[in-house]
Amino acid sequence: MPLRSPCHCRTGYPLIVNNAGAHGGNFRLLAPPATQIIDNLPLPCSTGRTGPVLKAERMSDIHTADAMTVRRDDPDDVVARLEEDIIFGRLAPGARLTEDALMSAYGTSRHFVRQALVDAERRGIVRREKNVGATVRFYSAEEVRQIYEVREMLTRQAALMIPLPAPQGLIDELTTLQRQYCAKADVQDLRGIHEANDAFHLALFSACGNPYLVRSLQDYMNLTLPMRAKNLADRDGLAQSRRQHELMIELLKGRDSWALAQLCVDHMQFSKSDYLARISGETER
Repeated sequence: MPLRSPCHCRTGYPLIVNNAGAHGGNFRLLAPPATQIIDNLPLPCSTGRTGPVLKAERMSDIHTADAMTVRRDDPDDVVARLEEDIIFGRLAPGARLTEDALMSAYGTSRHFVRQALVDAERRGIVRREKNVGATVRFYSAEEVRQIYEVREMLTRQAALMIPLPAPQGLIDELTTLQRQYCAKADVQDLRGIHEANDAFHLALFSACGNPYLVRSLQDYMNLTLPMRAKNLADRDGLAQSRRQHELMIELLKGRDSWALAQLCVDHMQFSKSDYLARISGETER
């Protein structure tokens, strides 16, 4: 759940600012399917063993801005497209990312591709190793459980610190954000769903009044991006998320902080279970 600032791109993540004029004029190019730009070979995972490689999920029934053109002088869009392909499952955990293939897919320069990979590595969704190159980050089952343990503790504490009944201003803000979230879901706009979801949770947890806690929570939300965002493309997961958001708003009007905190923790279990099932299924093959 990244914090926004004036230097962030429209997806909520830091901009990469460059002198785009040095890279020539603008041109339009559609990105080919992600399966054309990855090499699905088993690669070392973060625990040092050889990790399984998942196949990219089929996204034929839900679309994003696939037809959106990428400009050579738009580095933040390159970052956004790479991020989307990873977190929505088009690029599988463990997939190899080559600069030449990404340049062709996104219609951009090597310089911007490298910066996009650096940014993705910083946020934990890409891993770069000497003599291996860049790969989509793969998390083992134990790593997933450990990351979610910390995230659940931070989430529970933030929810418990929100004063109840919540101010009407917060209720109105969350109601508006939820309306925007549902609108994006109705048209199956993956990028819009992701942005609206993060905006909702940022507004909710910022009400705890402790910006340091919110920042720590944001860090662990970023770690779970490849695990959680894909479920926004799942119809059942998205429907459950919408219902739970609405229930959170109702609980904010009451006085039961423990019920609100437990719902916030329960809210993240679908994505955790789904990711564990995915990597378990690939390991057994």
